[in-house]
Parts: sequence; structure tokens; C-alpha cells
Amino acid sequence: MDEKPGGNGTDSADVKGATLPSETINVANGVSTDLINASGHIQEVDRNFSLLTLTGVGINQGSTWGPAGSSIIIALFNGGPPGVLYEFIVVSVCYWVVAACIAELASAIPSSGAVYHWASVTPGKKWGRVVGFYAGYWNWLGWTLGGVSVASIAGNIFVQMYAAHHPDLVVQPWHIFLASVIIAWMACFLVCFGNRLMPHLNGIGIFFTIVVVAAMPGSGGRPAHASSSFVWSEWQDTGLGYPQGYVFIAGMLNGAFSVGTPDAVSHLAEEIPLPGVNLPKAIAFQMVIGFVTGFFYLVAVLYAINDFEALAASPFPIAEIYFQATQSPAGETGLLALLLFAILLTLICVFIASGRVLWTLGRDNATPFPKFLTTINKRFGMPLNATMACGVLTTVLLCIYVGNTIAFNALVGSYVLLSSSSYIAAILPNLLTERKNIIYGPFHMKGALGFIMEFIACAYMIVWFVIYCFPPALPVTAATMNWSSLIWGGLTILVTLWWFVSARKGYKGPQAIGGMESVAEKVRRVSVSNGVGGA
Repeated sequence: MDEKPGGNGTDSADVKGATLPSETINVANGVSTDLINASGHIQEVDRNFSLLTLTGVGINQGSTWGPAGSSIIIALFNGGPPGVLYEFIVVSVCYWVVAACIAELASAIPSSGAVYHWASVTPGKKWGRVVGFYAGYWNWLGWTLGGVSVASIAGNIFVQMYAAHHPDLVVQPWHIFLASVIIAWMACFLVCFGNRLMPHLNGIGIFFTIVVVAAMPGSGGRPAHASSSFVWSEWQDTGLGYPQGYVFIAGMLNGAFSVGTPDAVSHLAEEIPLPGVNLPKAIAFQMVIGFVTGFFYLVAVLYAINDFEALAASPFPIAEIYFQATQSPAGETGLLALLLFAILLTLICVFIASGRVLWTLGRDNATPFPKFLTTINKRFGMPLNATMACGVLTTVLLCIYVGNTIAFNALVGSYVLLSSSSYIAAILPNLLTERKNIIYGPFHMKGALGFIMEFIACAYMIVWFVIYCFPPALPVTAATMNWSSLIWGGLTILVTLWWFVSARKGYKGPQAIGGMESVAEKVRRVSVSNGVGGA
């Protein structure tokens, strides 16, 4: 794994079309004023994160147990409690393979553009420019719509906390909209104006994840647990109209929503020392810890159910489960408050990712107003304008919730399709070109292992891309139709129009193909120069 080279032990000179950026170094008193990092760009941001806090970002950004609990109804209606658990295990294993492929690419090219940068390199010089462009936008749109979804979940939790003490309240869409917008901007402002606090805040997130799992009800005079057979073996046929085998497969969407962000930490590649070594470790910790905490959380939640039919009638099933477990509005509110805190941390981390992706797209002239979006604020040391732009877009998209919840759910439901598309765009070309177009880093799956892992990852994502476009139940009506494929296609058409109208004229795309060893990966504090900076 220490071998420096590309797929077959070659160095940069052996990679077709390889270009390594030159490096200009000016370091005084530990401060770099002009330093090229491994992404091929000037190092503009401080490396505030450590391996521990980066892992915290991954766990909270992937937010395994939070979304798993808040969207648990999807899996419950696809087999009941056994479906929830076994579907979660299977989808986690599949995403471990995807994560290994992403970790290898992150180790080779530690860039905040992440998937966008890798997809620009793995297809080779002929196709890399256009493939990377689409991958970048799919990834950014995926993170953005994921953020909109998480904000709406947070708004739902907040409203349900209020409703627990006001049983006569008839919850309206505008209630959830207002709560979602307020919470979204809280998270956005924390990312923008508390950048140096982010590493510590995410470290706290690990602690609270474990606390919530340990604090689930089931003792001290509370209602009896559900039976073990109910949790582990009693398959529930909820009348979805599909064969039971397909019901199991479709239920994996809940797990994909929970664990399907293995690129999370890679967007902070330029904000952690020695990213080629630390990123694969953080991705591994994210996936393993996220799985363990998520699985035990789900087990605890499922044992707390004592009225399965009541979940279908509840506007927010996890709140109903908490109430069943505690038989107390206060207990329900307390557990929802812990879930809300975890979801807020998730939303913070999503804004970190979406803002970084938009920033990296802008610095390669792939976006409108690139100069504005690529400004690094000197005071706060982060891409302020790009992150605020993501906040504005999130607010606009949340407005759809008030007008039409079906359209809103279709929009945010396309998140899995968009993120999967970006992963495929980076990994599949690497497989098809025999893994020869990048120079691998410290984490390198050598020989047949790399080919096997990438084949499994691509096969899984391509097959499930199709499955996730199927309606959730039969027969299908306009209200129950799955419009995610339409949303994905519409957004892709918009990206294509932008490519032909403007982007293709000035867009060059990332150039670094890996193998960069730079002082920039070790210097923690930088000063922004070369005319880049902001008020």
C-alpha cells in the first residue's frame, strides 16, 4: 500500500496525459502565502480538522441513526421490523464496498472537489472534462437536496415536539416550513461564522450519538418491550402489491438514505493535515461507527414498539414510537430533542459539504458568477459566499413544501439518485480504463482486488438506481407515483443546458491526477493571497 504509482506500479510520467502542477512555496513563521496543494490549487483554507474531528464530520454528515429513525416508516412498510434491520445490514455492506472505492480515490487525489475531481481524471483527458462537469453538479445537487430533506426532517421534529404538548394542534405544512427554514439558517450561520468551532462541534456529535442509543426506553417501569420474534423474524406484509423479495430490496432505500454518503469527509481534504493518509481512515471510521450506532439504535427503537398499526396513522412515526415507549409527552419530547440535536449536526455537516462542492466548481469556472462563489472569507477562513448561496437555494426549495408536499417529496427523494450518479461517474470510468489514469496514494487496492471492488460497487449502484425509481406501492396513482427519475432527468437537462450555453467555453476542469506530495498537506495555517479573499 505504500507504492507510489498508478494501477500497475507506474509513476506520473507513465500516466497518459499526466500533468502535475508546479509548486511555489513561501512559508514564514508557519504561514504559507502561496502554496499548491494536492488538488493542484493554491491552499486557501486552514487545516483546522484532526482525524478525530474529521471522523465526527463523517458520522454526523452520514448521520446514520438520525435519518434511519426519522425515515423509519419507509423500511417498516417494507417488511416490518425484520425488514428494517436486515435491509439496513445489506445496504451497509454494499456501501462499504462503495466507500472503499471512494477512499482509494480520496487517498490518491485529496481534493475538496472529491467526486467532481476524481470523475474529471478517471475517464482520461478526452472525456474527463465533461464527465467531471456532470459528476460535480450531480454531487452538489445531491448534497443540496439532501440538506433540504434533512432541514424538513428537523422542522418536522420541532413541530412534533410542540404537538406532543398540544394534542389539539392540526399541523399545517407552513408550520413545518417555518421551522425548517429557521433551523436551516441556524445551521448555515454556524458553518459560515463558526468555522473554527466545527471540528469541536462534530466531536460532540460522536458522544451524543452513543448517548441516544444508550438512553432509549425499555426499563424503569416503562411499557414492556416488543417480543424478539416481532423484532427479528415476524415479516410484516403491509400490502404494497409487490413480491416479497422486491419489498425487501425496495426497503433498502431507508438504509441508503442513512449510510449513502461515504464521500462526506472527502470534501474537507484541504482542511486536514496529511489527507492522503487520514481521509481513508476517517471514511472507514465513519462507515463502521455509523453502522454500529445505527444498528443498535434501530434495535432499541423496534423493541419499543407496542402498537404497530398506530405508526401508519402517525404523521411522524418516530414520535409515535417514542410516545409508545415512554407513555409520556415529556419523555417523547426529550427523546425528540436529542434526535433534533443530532439532525442539526447533520444539517451543519451537509452545509459544509454542499458549500465546499459549489466552491470547487466555481474555482474551475463551472458555475455562474465564479469569482463571487470562489471567494474565501479571510476572517472566517471558509467559502462564505458559496455556503450562503446553498442556504438561499435551500430556502427556495423548502417553499415547495407549502405548495405541494408530493412534489417536495419527489424532489428530495432524488437525492439518492443524484449522489449515486456522481459516484458512478467517478468509479466506473476508472474500472473501464483499467485503473490507469490516476496515481494512487497510500491506500491502494492493488491487483484484482481493486477491479473486483469497483465492479461490485458500480453493479450495485446501477441496479439500485433503477429500483429506487419504482413506485412505493401498487396500484399507482399520481399521488403515489415515484417522480424521482423525472426530477433527476430534469435537473440533468438543466445542467446540460448550462454546459452548452456557457460553461463549456471557459470551463477547464481539475488537472491534478494524483501523486502530489506538497508542504501544503502539512501546513495548518495559511494566508489567502493572489487576489483571493473576501471581506
